[in-house]
Amino acid sequence: MTDLLEKMATTTSENSYDASDIEVLEGLEPVRKRPGMYIGGTDINALHHLVAEVFDNAMDEVVAGYAKHITVEFSAANEITIADNGRGIPIDEHKKYPGKSALEVILTTLHSGGKFSNKAYQTSGGLHGVGISVVNALSESLIVEVSREGKVYQQHYSRGKVVDALQEVGTSRSKSGTKITFKPDPQIFGEPANFNPEKLYKFVKSKAYLFKGVKVFWSAYQEFDNVPQKQEICFPEGIKNLLEDLCAGQELLVEDKFFGSEDFKNQPGKVEWCVAWPSYSAGEIKSFCNTVRTPLGGTHESAIRSALLKAVQNYAALHNKKNINVTGEDIFSGSIIIISLFTAEPLFQGQTKEKLVSRDVIKPVEEVIRDQFENFLSQNIKQANQLLDYFIQKAAERLSRKKLTEVNRKSILTKLRLPGKLTDCLNDNQAGTEIFLVEGDSAGGSAKQARDRQTQAVLPLKGKILNVASSSREKIIANQEVSDLNIALGCGMGSSYDAEKLRYEKVIIMTDADVDGAHIASLLMTYFYQEMPDLVKAGHLYLAVPPLYRVTAGKVTYYANDDRERDALIEKLSVKFKNIELGRFKGLGEMTPAQLKETTMDPNTRMLYRIVLDEDNALDAREKVNSLMGKKPELRFQFIQHESAKAENLQELNI
Repeated sequence: MTDLLEKMATTTSENSYDASDIEVLEGLEPVRKRPGMYIGGTDINALHHLVAEVFDNAMDEVVAGYAKHITVEFSAANEITIADNGRGIPIDEHKKYPGKSALEVILTTLHSGGKFSNKAYQTSGGLHGVGISVVNALSESLIVEVSREGKVYQQHYSRGKVVDALQEVGTSRSKSGTKITFKPDPQIFGEPANFNPEKLYKFVKSKAYLFKGVKVFWSAYQEFDNVPQKQEICFPEGIKNLLEDLCAGQELLVEDKFFGSEDFKNQPGKVEWCVAWPSYSAGEIKSFCNTVRTPLGGTHESAIRSALLKAVQNYAALHNKKNINVTGEDIFSGSIIIISLFTAEPLFQGQTKEKLVSRDVIKPVEEVIRDQFENFLSQNIKQANQLLDYFIQKAAERLSRKKLTEVNRKSILTKLRLPGKLTDCLNDNQAGTEIFLVEGDSAGGSAKQARDRQTQAVLPLKGKILNVASSSREKIIANQEVSDLNIALGCGMGSSYDAEKLRYEKVIIMTDADVDGAHIASLLMTYFYQEMPDLVKAGHLYLAVPPLYRVTAGKVTYYANDDRERDALIEKLSVKFKNIELGRFKGLGEMTPAQLKETTMDPNTRMLYRIVLDEDNALDAREKVNSLMGKKPELRFQFIQHESAKAENLQELNI
């Protein structure tokens, strides 16, 4: 018994938990300890979120009417400088912290700032008094310059700590303003913690759309691909200019766009909106609150959805079309919508402000937009009827899709309903499985023999799949190849897409390494882009890279993907071998199962291209699909003319 008590006492002592175990993090230590709580992590997106925090403060000065322009500089030292000609951060002593300037308090203290009441800002993107202090905490170096009454004051910080006292360093031509230069801390973000110039430029440009006439001066230490070295960015019509860019090259269902801006009647704030209806589009919405992007939407998106639906229902009732079965999803799914809200007390979900959760904005936003949309419909009956017919058609398609049999891998009965040409894998889980989409039964036969039965499925497709970018919804739904593909994947298409029901982790397009194969691959990528964009965004879509040539030297066989690889390989082998045999594959069906497995299907030896679709390339992707796959042949002709003029031979075309 004595031994047992001694053992228990020792264990208790080793596992003690008392006041000495409680840590109290002071100042900005919590930010450096847990950066994910404040900027969502330490990855590339979190790194660029630092820029957003500083830029949003400058933008708040613009929205408040105190600044006219913002300057953004990207230096070769990976430093970002953001300056505005607003009021300048106060530099006088703070009453609560004797001996410290208000500037130092703001930069070194969480939850400090001028945005907790409406005294300094009626609306603002920064609300928690966290943004600039977080940037300071996570920066290897931060220098702030404040212009007040023509004098310039400067202070230097490092990792949230004051390096030197606030000093007057000169005079300024502008009466007031704030300039912040910072460099991210590699201790937090890793080496190298480098900014992406294209991501930076697109962010700055997207912000300029959100306030009419604001001038943003962009400057980089050199010119990059798709990024100018210097540019004055200004959009006189704000989000209307953004809508025009999003609709560029697209055929619109109706010529007029629905746009407007209106202040709220019974509370501070206003809402701006733009809506267009492209003839062939999966739809897109971009929402903002106080110039901050809300990628996860929120209450303002719910309000505009409800407003458009109620206006359509009222219009239909006035024209004796009461039972139209149209929902908000039918209106949203084919529309390009931009909504920008300005409100005094927004509530966001988390510090990164990805979703607006303010309930008090729903009613004013809905009332304003519903009234304006009813007026829009009533002022042009012809266009209104076109839109109504379009929404009714979308509703009919939605109801038709509901009738499609949902695939459940675990059900023996539903296994029997899978497409007859599908050779499924044995693994019932999505993780680690993949489906190969191949052209024709011949290639399908080789692929079925070459596959790993446990994890790899094969679906042969007959000929060239339907070009969905230039087809009606009825034609798309009625197409047999589209139907087989949809049922095989099991996740639904369009607005019915459900990521959790996707049956395979990788969807791999595997076509011949020739022009026809490239065309089929383009048609399939267009299908996924239009009907299952979330599948692409989640990184499930891949492109196989089968070889075009077989080169045999001695007893060893090599493979080449194109003419250049072939020539380089032959040149290299000719040094050691006199007799070199060259063969060209006419298609996947001509390859033996062993060759197909080794070169294209075996995860250990193959090469795959992942098809990427994200914020950075969404506009370019839309333009490419519309011009190359849409209904207007003149756009394809223009593309060919433009690219062929730059190429010395057809193999150099950027297609």
